[in-house]
Amino acid sequence: MSAMPFSSSAARALRLRPLLGAAFILPALAGLSPPVWAQDADALAKKLSNPVAALISVPLQYNYDDGYANDGYRHALNIQPVAPFSISPEWNVISRTILPVAYQKNVIPGTDQAGLGDLTQSFFFSPKETGPSGIVWGIGPALLLPTGTDDLGADTWGAGPTFVLLKQDASWTYGALVNHISDIAGSGSRRRDISNTFVQPFLAKAFSGGRTLAFNIESTYDWKARQWTLPLNIQYSKVTRLGSQMISYQGGVRAYLDAPAGGPDWGIRFTVTLLYPR
Repeated sequence: MSAMPFSSSAARALRLRPLLGAAFILPALAGLSPPVWAQDADALAKKLSNPVAALISVPLQYNYDDGYANDGYRHALNIQPVAPFSISPEWNVISRTILPVAYQKNVIPGTDQAGLGDLTQSFFFSPKETGPSGIVWGIGPALLLPTGTDDLGADTWGAGPTFVLLKQDASWTYGALVNHISDIAGSGSRRRDISNTFVQPFLAKAFSGGRTLAFNIESTYDWKARQWTLPLNIQYSKVTRLGSQMISYQGGVRAYLDAPAGGPDWGIRFTVTLLYPR
């Protein structure tokens, strides 16, 4: 007797089952933060909304995207350490790294891939003191390193400028992060020419107890394909304490306002960030 095949909806439910546990566990962590930590949590939450804040952190960002053609889907864990370095009494350099670890199926039709994606490394030169108008900014280089495996990377080196501009007041943070990366070297058989502009406008509202509601659009324009990818993210986060370790956890959803043909329709995100305030 042959086995009854799974429906696509049943298969999707099985893929999402591990996420349901996280959806119950993460909110439970909120109870671990005692009131005595509230002031520190609020200050750390505000720094997390600033991409060039002088705060050492290690975000572990899990993303799931679905709605690709041919019932395709993608899991990705982005390891994103952030480290500030003082280079003078007036200036910091903020190092931001993104290394994806991914599994995807039918994103490239009829195939599946697992492994590392390309590493993106940015350095922001940023003044230590906020300007008189409350503006915070940073500028520097962005680099693409060909660490991708199993067709998950472009197999080329890339470089370009990056820039962030934002303003913070008592409870609001708003601004934008921009970079442009073009390929500069590479000769492998899988090499792809790239010329991508990333634009991320963001808006965050802080609440007491280290809580933040954030909105952003992580838009990318591919100049080679002349195509936008426009995911709108809505995310809730909270800073708390787990034993002696300060952490932030975050959960959210996204909808793709535009994507290449056959691209995803929606996604979810869970992030745990280890915090090391000075």
